[in-house]
Amino acid sequence: MPSAECDNLSMASHLPFLGPRQAMELQELSRKPKRSSSHTLGELLQHVGNSTVDPSHQILDVDGPVFQPAPSMPFVLAFHNLTYSVKVQRKILPACFSRSGGNNNPGNRDLIEHKSRMKVLLNDISGEAREGEIMAVLGASGSGKSTLIDALADRIARESLKGTVTLNGEVLESKLLKVISAYVMQDDLLFPMLTVEETFMFSAEFRLPRTMSRSRKKARVQALIDQLGLRSAAKTVIGDEGHRGVSGGERRRVSIGTDIIHDPILLFLDEPTSGLDSTSAYMVVKVLQRIAQSGSIVILSIHQPSYRILSLLDRLIILSHGQTVFSGSPGILPQFFAEFGNPIPVNEDKTEFALDYIRELESTPAGTKNLVDFNKTWQKRNPPSRSSSGPKLSLKDAISASISMGKLVSGATNMDPNLSSSVPKYANPFWKEMVVIAKRSITNSRRAPELFGARFGAVLVTGIILATIFWRLDNSPKGVQERLGFFAFAMSTTFYTCAEAIPVFLLERYIFMRETAYNAYRRSSYVLSQAIISIPSLLILSLAFAVTTYWAVGLAGGTSGFLFYFIFILASFWAGSSFVTFLSGIIFNLMMAYTVVVAILAYFVLFSGFFITRDRIPSYWIWFHYASLVKYPYQGVMQNEFDDPSKCFVRGIQVFDGSPLRSVPDSLKLKLLKSMSKTLGMNITSSTCLTTGSDILKQSGVTDIDKWSCLWITIALGFLFRVLFYFALLIGSKNKRR
Repeated sequence: MPSAECDNLSMASHLPFLGPRQAMELQELSRKPKRSSSHTLGELLQHVGNSTVDPSHQILDVDGPVFQPAPSMPFVLAFHNLTYSVKVQRKILPACFSRSGGNNNPGNRDLIEHKSRMKVLLNDISGEAREGEIMAVLGASGSGKSTLIDALADRIARESLKGTVTLNGEVLESKLLKVISAYVMQDDLLFPMLTVEETFMFSAEFRLPRTMSRSRKKARVQALIDQLGLRSAAKTVIGDEGHRGVSGGERRRVSIGTDIIHDPILLFLDEPTSGLDSTSAYMVVKVLQRIAQSGSIVILSIHQPSYRILSLLDRLIILSHGQTVFSGSPGILPQFFAEFGNPIPVNEDKTEFALDYIRELESTPAGTKNLVDFNKTWQKRNPPSRSSSGPKLSLKDAISASISMGKLVSGATNMDPNLSSSVPKYANPFWKEMVVIAKRSITNSRRAPELFGARFGAVLVTGIILATIFWRLDNSPKGVQERLGFFAFAMSTTFYTCAEAIPVFLLERYIFMRETAYNAYRRSSYVLSQAIISIPSLLILSLAFAVTTYWAVGLAGGTSGFLFYFIFILASFWAGSSFVTFLSGIIFNLMMAYTVVVAILAYFVLFSGFFITRDRIPSYWIWFHYASLVKYPYQGVMQNEFDDPSKCFVRGIQVFDGSPLRSVPDSLKLKLLKSMSKTLGMNITSSTCLTTGSDILKQSGVTDIDKWSCLWITIALGFLFRVLFYFALLIGSKNKRR
């Protein structure tokens, strides 16, 4: 797409609800090099009132002259002497190392010394970014671009970062910064099965307050879609490797849109043009320019901007190995390098020349030291010009003014002296977050039914196989042993099929970290919502397995026995699902998670009491028996099957079925019974009951806990693992460098 066409597209999609005259005026203003007064998205929507959204055009009807220039309320983000170092390990090799065979010699491996040293990633970086402008951080790979963005966005632990970051002269608290800012990661972390419009709508539900009506939220989403130039892709799914979706440039703009739905004051972006073609990259930065002009401070890192992109940037900071080699407007680059003694040729691209020259200096013994020193001298001789458009407001007054103009839509209505408490930490209450998370998860599941279908198929096939193998078991001694095998395999199967739920959280882990890092919702809301929406699927799986196996195997108890069997299957699925969810919260690698889950479940089955009874387990392993998730369901269904005292499982000569005498003729077995009766002093006939259900339970060692206690313990373990999952998210998703 030609440059002029891109400009027209971006300008036409800027504010689609302007009339022709205002749109022409806006185009004229956009050609001016300096920033003109631009309205926030929220400010424009404040004038909508009860206007309607035309479903055919999806535009906002605005009546009357609503576009009065707002007074200048400038924000200034300043950072001074930012320094950040990390400890790295370095191998120190002895002088004789290479002569004696190097690392291949086993004797030398013990001679290797590991020494730690501090590597400086940021070294005394200072500068400022202003409202209405884009500040870009440039540099080669490893220069410290992303580190500086992380430092400004409070993604580095305060105790590790030296220096100060202030907004309008006041030090920014971490809690306040999360509310008034947004951070767009380099990777596009989006749900592939949601459309562009749905993605923005869910973001609006999270970031916009409950007091804002749904129609206003929809209007805001529609305006944002037009502002980002995504109207043609609004109904298209994001897509992934297996599903065709939006283009790379559109995906990047969607990522930006999800984080600016609430009109943040500060917007940080880590290489937003990475991986895009020149036209898509230009369109992305053009969108960022409009965001800045609406009253935001935009700070981004970029590897090497094109000439057109450079024309959209207001300030540059060029880094080399964590040090500033240039800071200022792109227009003064030629003058800067001319005074340094290396002028930029007339027909050369300014940034390309500067970055190439800096790379050449980095390869020399002296490095960029002279350029760093010259930049410090230059900054003293040419201090940045200060805005003279009006008095500099305090941070409290500036945020109040932004909120009154419709920016930073977070539910705040007024400001009190305590800034951190005046702007709500979360835009919505706990229950509202749960509803939105549940709705989004259900939408994703409905668009990808194969995940649940595979799990349902595995459970159903397993149930059919068990039903056909253990078909109509009788009450003979052999039938008893087969029942024990059925229960052990059935209970362990419910846990193994839960392993298929491992990818569910791992696939959205980084989306969760992005959203919670800037208070889109509470971690507790996510945990509870995921637990609640899992119950319907567990009910379906449990019912399918119970119906398939209970009557086919011939289990005892009738209707009440079936209900208890079904409830235990459901409790097992609940505990297994919670356990797998917890592990996915602490193990980030999918293959490793599968390996750990399968191994631990195998140990649970081993210590469940089927392969070796409780009284035969060594005392130093008995704790694992009680920690086994399989123990309690197995013990519960065993008691449900064999707790009828009137039911007999071994009568008369059946006592010999489990011994080598089972092949002896029945007449001889009867004689043996008579002989045993005389010896024991009791009458044992062919109809005498020798083993009841209680005897089987005692022999199996499953009488230490009653079946109802086993049920409550299984359910409680499910809740325990959900709580542990919450703490795993609380600790493991801080997303800050140390």
